[in-house]
Amino acid sequence: MNLTDRRERYRAILAGDKCVHPASVFDPISARIAEDLGFEVGMLAGSIASFTVLGAPDIIVLTLTEFAEQIHRICRAGNLSLMVDADHGYGNAMNVKRTVEELETAGVSALTIEDTVLPRPFGSGGAQLISLEEGVGKMKAALAGRQDPSLVIAGRTSAAQVVGVEEAIRRTNAYAEVGVDAMFLAGVNSRADLEAINAATDIPLIAGGSGELADREYLAANGVRVALQGHLSFQAMVKSVYDTLKALREGVAPADLRPNLASGDLMNQVTRQDDYNRWRDEFLR
Repeated sequence: MNLTDRRERYRAILAGDKCVHPASVFDPISARIAEDLGFEVGMLAGSIASFTVLGAPDIIVLTLTEFAEQIHRICRAGNLSLMVDADHGYGNAMNVKRTVEELETAGVSALTIEDTVLPRPFGSGGAQLISLEEGVGKMKAALAGRQDPSLVIAGRTSAAQVVGVEEAIRRTNAYAEVGVDAMFLAGVNSRADLEAINAATDIPLIAGGSGELADREYLAANGVRVALQGHLSFQAMVKSVYDTLKALREGVAPADLRPNLASGDLMNQVTRQDDYNRWRDEFLR
């Protein structure tokens, strides 16, 4: 795996003047599909990793080891630049450093570390933020854990949604001063808030792209270089599997389901059958 090339391609996106939408991927085949379709970046969210690996909700029960193993499988399958949501770094600042070391080794091109209190403590009623000082410590630890300087490390904050846009600006500038490469803004849903943050900061932004923020040209003009579109591919996969198994259980003939199934040609493409055939002919004959 040429990981540095993938990371430099991601950095080029941050350094450019356009906004790209990443493909939400969750396993090797979904990442290959994204690469074949021309997506510049793949995104593995913490929630999707929990769904895929454990079949569990997004409540921070996935371990770092399980997350890193799934990332390794995805990165080994192709050359897509993969960004991941590393949640809170699986603990305190020391854990964050270890998280960066493990995920860099697994092959990520970019990762985000957030400043939310996770997992939620006993008696908490909603999302809470760690202190700014602890957040700065986590960002410092993340940067200290990086070995390949081309790896992108982004801070992430939900401050705009939890306490207001002024705190989001304060945290974005503090993390930028430490040296993070980009800032993921979670819960920024209005143009007014995005414009305020972009005007007050000087760092590439990563954001969601729904609602008022769905216009990619507008996002690009306001500092956003990567904008998520949710995780529709995983939801589509779940529905397809559910509908197919339900139909079979209810007695629908397999032949009647074939129009909705991947063709043999598509299966050969996503499993790289031609490559394996070539290797077989070269090595086993």
